[in-house]
Amino acid sequence: MESKLSQHKHFESGELSRMPEKEKGQNGDEQIVAEIMGRRFSPSLITTRAWERFHFVGHEIEITEATDSYGAVVWPSALVLCHFLETNVNSCSMADKNVIEIGAGTGLVSIVASFLGAHVTATDLPELLGNLQYNVLRNTKRRCKQQPQVKELFWGVDLEEKFPKSLCQFDYVLAADVVYHHPYLDELLLTFDHLCQDNTVILWAMRFRQEKENQFVDRFQKLFDLEVISEFPSLNITLFKAKRRRSREKWSPIGC
Repeated sequence: MESKLSQHKHFESGELSRMPEKEKGQNGDEQIVAEIMGRRFSPSLITTRAWERFHFVGHEIEITEATDSYGAVVWPSALVLCHFLETNVNSCSMADKNVIEIGAGTGLVSIVASFLGAHVTATDLPELLGNLQYNVLRNTKRRCKQQPQVKELFWGVDLEEKFPKSLCQFDYVLAADVVYHHPYLDELLLTFDHLCQDNTVILWAMRFRQEKENQFVDRFQKLFDLEVISEFPSLNITLFKAKRRRSREKWSPIGC
């Protein structure tokens, strides 16, 4: 079995909803995508530190990235999810909610959820926690009602020990670009299942790349009711909302 530390991301170069016909272009999402991607401001000068700025919830957020780690780069799926959280505060309010982000990476989504008033736990692999903690503290210290926590999480490993169901009852599970070509999709599904109570809502932005990701979605739907909130063809990204199914099907590991 490959090392758990290889759970890295692979490098890929109002209401958030489908746009009306009069605003559609070739892919039907040009205007909203321009709005989302316009929240990113890259430095005009080359510096010794890789960083970018983002603007959400009335705050300027500066994110330090690591060019040698796929998990420490802000991908478009994170911007899609941040925009949704910002523009849907009535239907998906983060205020005073218990929220966990899996595969938090640079921490951008967790930071935005914190600005919106959530009690946030940002999780990722141990080698990413230093940069994650730096970004979270730099952007939220004395700026948020609730200071986010940063914790280590290996998908599928020691879940009850580190996140006991009796104590960790989350209102929302946030995930951006956690499904890609890696050997830990079974562990990821176990993690989603463990972190969710019957009323927990998953908000998940996913970029489709390969057939294996479609297989994961099929298996995911055996455990969760899945709703497409929005699709962005020009980014190949879909934004999902999910909750536990009342009647759950059995599932087998991918490849079985």
